[in-house]
Amino acid sequence: MAEPVTSSNPGRYAIGSAATAERPITRIILMSVAFAFLAIFLVMPLVIVFTEAFSRGLAPFWENLADPDTLSAIRLTLIVAAISVPLNLVFGVAAAWAIAKFEFKGKAFLITLIDLPFSVSPVISGLVYVLLFGSTSLLGPWLKMHGIVILFAVPGIVLATVFVTFPFVARELIPLMQEQGTGDEEAALSLGANGWQTFWFVTLPNIKWGLLYGVLLCNARAMGEFGAVSVVSGHIRGVTNTMPLHVEILYNEYNAVGAFAVASLLAGLALVTLVLKTLLEMRYGEELAATRGH
Repeated sequence: MAEPVTSSNPGRYAIGSAATAERPITRIILMSVAFAFLAIFLVMPLVIVFTEAFSRGLAPFWENLADPDTLSAIRLTLIVAAISVPLNLVFGVAAAWAIAKFEFKGKAFLITLIDLPFSVSPVISGLVYVLLFGSTSLLGPWLKMHGIVILFAVPGIVLATVFVTFPFVARELIPLMQEQGTGDEEAALSLGANGWQTFWFVTLPNIKWGLLYGVLLCNARAMGEFGAVSVVSGHIRGVTNTMPLHVEILYNEYNAVGAFAVASLLAGLALVTLVLKTLLEMRYGEELAATRGH
């Protein structure tokens, strides 16, 4: 029940009314704009991708996916994600724990570095690796002498992917761990638990949902990264092409069905990620809400 306007709360009733008393036509317009935006910019592109992928039937679709170069791109994408996501998981947890639980010099600078990939173009990050590990760089002759290949090979693709994806886990965990504070960890330590026990049985259960979201986002970005990988991969067909790069090559060759077939696979992986996230929220909704409200 709304409180009357009094001298002690003159603005409370007015604010509540402004937030909840829109005319029906206003609500309809806002909802229509939101749904129209989602339909045009999200739903319609997905529909077009799958429609074009199956435009000539199932046989051409599977034929394009079974192509050796396509299988190589799929395999490389999965390998890069399988390497970069665990690395970012370890880094993200360590960075979030250090920032949220401890005070030290350079803390603000570390937070700035974590946000760096959000502000730097992926193409620029790829060029940085070319300058670091290219044949004309300071490290280039030494790497060549020791038979170490970074650019135009899997290590370079992994490094570029790690760079563009490492903020996702850390940025998901830092505000959550800061909100939780250090009380639970201090209680565990006072009861005789060591550092590893405190992390495994206290910290990790408190952050598991944020950690899961961060991993899902990191994995989705790792599989879909184009700019940085394009610079360091060399576009060697069947060797260093990931799925996004292979889509570009097929499209430039006017193989629309093949391009959209691979694109539909990427879109399908994104949809599977969303479905898993939704199922987890439905299954553990109460626990998730409690974690967020901690």
